[in-house]
Amino acid sequence: MEINYKIEKKLHKITFCHNRESPDINKALSKLYSDKKMLVIIDKRVNKNCTKYLFKDLKKSGVKLEILKVDGNKINKNKNFLLKIIDKLIEKKFSKKSVILSCGGGVIGDVSALAASLYLRGMIYFHIPTTMTAIVDSCIGGKTGINYKKIINSIGNYYHAQNVFISKNIINFIPKREYIAGIPEIIKCGLIHNKKILNIVLKNKNKILKKDYSILLKIISLTLKTKIIFFKDDVNENNKRLALNFGHTFAHAIEMSLLFNRDEIIRHGEAVGIGMLAEIFYSEGKNKKFKILNDLLEIYNLPTSLKKYKYLQNFKNLKNIIFKNIFLDKKRINKYPRCIKINNHKPSIIEMRNNSKIKKTIEQIIVR
Repeated sequence: MEINYKIEKKLHKITFCHNRESPDINKALSKLYSDKKMLVIIDKRVNKNCTKYLFKDLKKSGVKLEILKVDGNKINKNKNFLLKIIDKLIEKKFSKKSVILSCGGGVIGDVSALAASLYLRGMIYFHIPTTMTAIVDSCIGGKTGINYKKIINSIGNYYHAQNVFISKNIINFIPKREYIAGIPEIIKCGLIHNKKILNIVLKNKNKILKKDYSILLKIISLTLKTKIIFFKDDVNENNKRLALNFGHTFAHAIEMSLLFNRDEIIRHGEAVGIGMLAEIFYSEGKNKKFKILNDLLEIYNLPTSLKKYKYLQNFKNLKNIIFKNIFLDKKRINKYPRCIKINNHKPSIIEMRNNSKIKKTIEQIIVR
């Protein structure tokens, strides 16, 4: 199964690999003019069973492989990681017609794509997402980035993977917490556009938790197709695409506030779930929509505030740090951060001009 879409007349593909133990990269390569050199950037935390067949297949085909294993922790999403990739490309004399293949979650994908866009002003880029959040969200859309000066994705651009490979085998090996953390991004697409997604998430809890592939295939494809609707004609986020940031104004402020050690206290998807509750509360209060979302998160044992994270209970001034970080949001115009308001599955962008309301949202929703 494939999903094909065009960005500025250029074809991009999402390939679902159900019957093979590794994605058929060779087939995709055969359709491109490449020099058969490939740098594979892989997260050290990816289960070895996910990649052994991949490397075997690639070596059989005559591809000249270089493998760079890295730690995909959020704290490593920085210029050092980016330059490590660039240094490797220069050292091994990669060309514009060489391929970067990233194999990991959002951090690995974002930094690898940025390197692919910058090296020699652009080279071929493939991606295999290995976390649920990456599979249902960050694997497409072209957003690249590194964190700088403690601001999330403050340096980046847009560079789309020519091929994305979603592997049944990889999904089977995703650890439970990483798997569940992808569900808020699925719910987000249900709230901003496709009610059918919400119904599937609500009615198929057991099948989803058991990784029933027939349900997952349906829900992943619907979510990715929804995302494509929003970004394909607005790649640079000038208008329609901004709706995909629903929950992210507060989510990124939460994540920035917790980037103070090597332990990943909160996953991106978990922060998005809390962030969506916060944005509904800020724009509309605790209405029916708030309750539906809150109940859905609780059904999947996802956090609805930071109270679940016991480590943070003694972390003083967290409310003030989150408030300060809200104003570093990339979507802001002048001094005002912006968030998304949803009305009958139709998103709109609103400016957050009321500081006391922002503080109230942080106190009553995020750190309650």
